Amino acid sequence: MTENTAAPRRTPAADTPTPQPRGGLDRFFHITARGSTVGTEIRGGLATFFAMSYIVVLNPLVIGLIADANGSQLGLARVAAATSLVSGIMTILMAVIAKQPFAMSAGLGINAFLAATMTTTPNLTWPELMGMVVWAGVIMFVLVLTGFRTAVFNAVPESLKVAIVVGIGLFISFIGFVNAGFIRRTPDAAGTTVPVTFGVDGQLIGWPILVFLVGLFLTIALMIRKVRGAILIGVIASTILAVILEAAAPSGTSADSATGWSLVAPALPSQWLSLPDLSLVGAVDLFGGFTSLGAMAASLLVFAILLSVFFDAMGTSVGLATEAGTVDRQGNIYGMNRVLAVDALGSVAGGGASASSSQIFVESATGIGEGARTGLATVVTGLLFLAAMFFSPLVNIVPFEAVAPALVVVGFLMVRQAVHVQWDDWGLGIPAFLTIAMMPFTYSIADGIGAGFVSFTFIRLVQGRGREVHPLMYLVSLAFLAYFGMGLIQGWTH
Repeated sequence: MTENTAAPRRTPAADTPTPQPRGGLDRFFHITARGSTVGTEIRGGLATFFAMSYIVVLNPLVIGLIADANGSQLGLARVAAATSLVSGIMTILMAVIAKQPFAMSAGLGINAFLAATMTTTPNLTWPELMGMVVWAGVIMFVLVLTGFRTAVFNAVPESLKVAIVVGIGLFISFIGFVNAGFIRRTPDAAGTTVPVTFGVDGQLIGWPILVFLVGLFLTIALMIRKVRGAILIGVIASTILAVILEAAAPSGTSADSATGWSLVAPALPSQWLSLPDLSLVGAVDLFGGFTSLGAMAASLLVFAILLSVFFDAMGTSVGLATEAGTVDRQGNIYGMNRVLAVDALGSVAGGGASASSSQIFVESATGIGEGARTGLATVVTGLLFLAAMFFSPLVNIVPFEAVAPALVVVGFLMVRQAVHVQWDDWGLGIPAFLTIAMMPFTYSIADGIGAGFVSFTFIRLVQGRGREVHPLMYLVSLAFLAYFGMGLIQGWTH
């Protein structure tokens, strides 16, 4: 995989001297060439870690307490340690191999899918299910080596690539609003068909909401004034305010009351150090699932995992690289094969450590919004994840509400790309709209991409312009139709 990973999209004019690197570190990561500085990269890496650190707490809550067919649980502490370890290693690998500002950790979509699969599939154990995640990663890595995964990316029309960026921007903003409690799920007992509501019963109440609003307007003001480190300053200031408010007037978490903090109540820890329990590393069964479920059912499960992580990574990397400017004039990501290869290894490593598939995290956009353009920022994030194994109590200091403003602001930065979609061509405009709308509405990047691909292929056929569709788009559209119809297929195979 010999690729150019250096040149930024914003290349200097022909008569402008090329900036010279200022040392080995600069030369390796192309810091000056991409218009960045060491200080900016460090701030970006810190911002990304703060935006992602919640995963060390949340991933164990998603998969750690569900019992398998043997009555065994992965355990909160063990999943937290494995999550930190895999996130740190894979993020640093992304930094040194692909040299992109993309951090990696346990994907929220796939870990929820694994949790749901475990609760609805008899005779399945966690080692067997994680073994299937490993197989999905192995298959993806082979697809990268053969060039198939990159070929699919190159077959996507430019307007759909732009729509993916915009959709991810809306998705990031939606995540921020929901995590902050600014938008909430409507309780089933409310007697309404409205799925979400504004604040608590249509009102903004509680200290967490105040922290979010203060952080949001502070970050906006700092960015308008072009203050360096605006996003990071916003996160830190919001965290300090949150700790002070929780100490003065405890709110607890959302489990305690509707006005509580969404996941963790911010507070200085009583214990700063803890030794990690890494006993889950290597505790997988690569072949047991095919015996427990049967070859057909197990293969369908691997296919579902594969398709989800395949396009999640592709969509996320497109959005992040476009915002970072690490794409060429055709919208192709520098070092795309390297990015996708590391991402595929993330599934292997995440499954092998029973931490779920490790994927490129959309919250990396926070660091990019702070100015990160190279892998140096990613090294900083990765080292902080490794440190989190030993300093895991510190993760509980930063609440969702302190990070959410950064996600909303970064979402705005990405949505601005919508002007580049060819809206007057219905064969591109409708698929772009479906891609953009489906990502936040389904809470899934892969589902949004699938809706866009299938509708693009269908509309071009209706228009009599099927020859304009790349053969790989037909293949991928058929794969997405199978993915969307997985429930029917599984019903027919039983």
